[in-house]
Amino acid sequence: MIAVTLMLAATAVPPAEQTAIFKAAGATRRGAMWMMCAEEPRPEGAAIELYRDLNGDGRPDAIVSEGGTFCYGAQEAGCAVLSKQADGSWRKLTSGPGIAEPLKTKGAGGYPDLSIGGPGFCFPVVRWDGRDYVNQRFEYEGNPCRPQR
Repeated sequence: MIAVTLMLAATAVPPAEQTAIFKAAGATRRGAMWMMCAEEPRPEGAAIELYRDLNGDGRPDAIVSEGGTFCYGAQEAGCAVLSKQADGSWRKLTSGPGIAEPLKTKGAGGYPDLSIGGPGFCFPVVRWDGRDYVNQRFEYEGNPCRPQR
């Protein structure tokens, strides 16, 4: 199994925010760990991998990730991308299998495109359209590619 670690600049997550972020990501608590896939027989637990303002609105955003094949199959990881709203609540923008990596290109509202990594060498890139993250293109190391079928 691959370790899920994003090497992104992030600030420390205030303890009061951690619970709200995990809950908005759909995670549940099992003992001392949070889990997005409660059915995982060998849990590693979810982690807040990124906590910083991604779209320049002055509020933090977060990426929560979790490893495991039970729920995520060959991707071996799942993630949720969240944004803190003006009222202080957290909103899940997208979630699913793979590892979300913010890119320099941007969609609506200044949200970064996300490369959804996993096994292979051609990854989907999703773009925020103001309501959802939607498929936009495929890339590998910044170059266009075509996924093998």
